[in-house]
Amino acid sequence: MPLAQLQSDIARYSAEWWRDLGIKLGLTVVIALIVTFLLRAWVGRCERRAKEAAEDSMEGPRRRRLATIAGLVSTTLQVLLWIVILFYVLAAFGVPLGPLFASAGVAGVALGFGAQTLVRDTLAGLFIALEGQFDVGDVIELQTEGGPVNGTIEGLTLRITSVRQYDGTLSIVPNGSIQVTSNKTRGWGRAIVDVRVALTEDPDRVRESLEQLLEQLADDEPLKSWLREAPSVLGVVQLTDVAQVERVVAQTTPGNRLEAERFLRERITARITEQGIKVPPVTGAVASLGGTGVGL
Repeated sequence: MPLAQLQSDIARYSAEWWRDLGIKLGLTVVIALIVTFLLRAWVGRCERRAKEAAEDSMEGPRRRRLATIAGLVSTTLQVLLWIVILFYVLAAFGVPLGPLFASAGVAGVALGFGAQTLVRDTLAGLFIALEGQFDVGDVIELQTEGGPVNGTIEGLTLRITSVRQYDGTLSIVPNGSIQVTSNKTRGWGRAIVDVRVALTEDPDRVRESLEQLLEQLADDEPLKSWLREAPSVLGVVQLTDVAQVERVVAQTTPGNRLEAERFLRERITARITEQGIKVPPVTGAVASLGGTGVGL
């Protein structure tokens, strides 16, 4: 390095220059930290409001959608903010940004060829957000390249989806690997309970007993608040070597299907015992037609 250039650099990076840089950089970082804190607080507030309205069929979906959009916007703004600060620091030290942007363009082309999975995940996440396939707080079943994933959506970014499974396991699913999405908290659900009784029982008697019970339960809480339509008995839907299967169905509000099934199953079991209706003996695993049978 020529002596004149060295002397110029020493004169440039004086104590006063370092002091001014420190003040500017310190203020910039403080502002960035405040913005980051506010964004995360906003996301946290939206998620709390979404959880509070989870049982509200009218307000819940809107708040869950807002929480999802807030998470995506917050993540994107934070990344852009800290990239701008990095460029500011580089420019302050005299690093030419033009060649850096040019090399970034070349790196982007290389990324398109060498990291296609990342590009696929990002594009898939973008379309998931734009189309509103699911939101934070939704109960979903995902068919992925690695197998099925069931649980509640805890987070969504452009690259990954975070799913909390029923046993507490947190699964991180790349968006590009999602093949089929089954959302169980949109519109309505249908509770299905299959009641297995002995072949010797009179189907009309069993049906009449179940209908009387369902008529009583239709006005009982908490089942009443979970229902969109009163539960009904479809009748015998299957015959096996040892049992006849009566099916009970009920249309429920989003997210309450499982609770309604458990409630109905408990009451139906108690009514069968009370009425002395015989159930078939346990002969091993018996396939269900969509709900969990009583009398297994």
